[in-house]
Amino acid sequence: MKSRLSLAALALSATLLVSGCGYNDFQSLDEKSKSAWSEVLNQYQRRADLIPNIVATVKGEASFEQDTLTKVIEARSRATAIQVTPEMVNDPAAMAKFQDAQAQMGSALSRLMVVAEQYPSLKANQAFSDLRVQLEGTENRITVARNRYIEAVQSYNVLTRSFPTNLTAMAFGYKTKEGFKVENEAAISAPPKVDFNKQ
Repeated sequence: MKSRLSLAALALSATLLVSGCGYNDFQSLDEKSKSAWSEVLNQYQRRADLIPNIVATVKGEASFEQDTLTKVIEARSRATAIQVTPEMVNDPAAMAKFQDAQAQMGSALSRLMVVAEQYPSLKANQAFSDLRVQLEGTENRITVARNRYIEAVQSYNVLTRSFPTNLTAMAFGYKTKEGFKVENEAAISAPPKVDFNKQ
């Protein structure tokens, strides 16, 4: 009878210890960050899928700048060439490479849209207008998906670094995850220069 009570007490202690160590929280937050990352990828893929239609529509404008189109096509090619896996969220170098490729594609698309403003026939083209609206919506979705990913990674990282769950992290090899980084952080943190004297 005494050994049964000892076993029951030991089992209860082990259960309480395991439930308080955060192991299940790590599983939950790891899956949440992977799911959030998948949504980011989904929105980036949506953007990549729109590009061929935008390029085809713009090519119809005979005088459109070929260099701008080439840069968009090349940026899309680089961005879609990166092999994306769920494990990427745990690889800072792979994340940096992926983010850089996506930033280049976003920059090339922005340049394309600015140049397109100079072509009245393109601005009047309903197909181009529809694609532009879809692209703007996709960019908004990318922002929302990235914010959700950032929040999921933040929750995971707080659990990884907080006591006593940091002991569980060390025991099971859980490391903090890389979040999104801004490539030109110094440039965007500087206040914009406004000169009202320029005409």
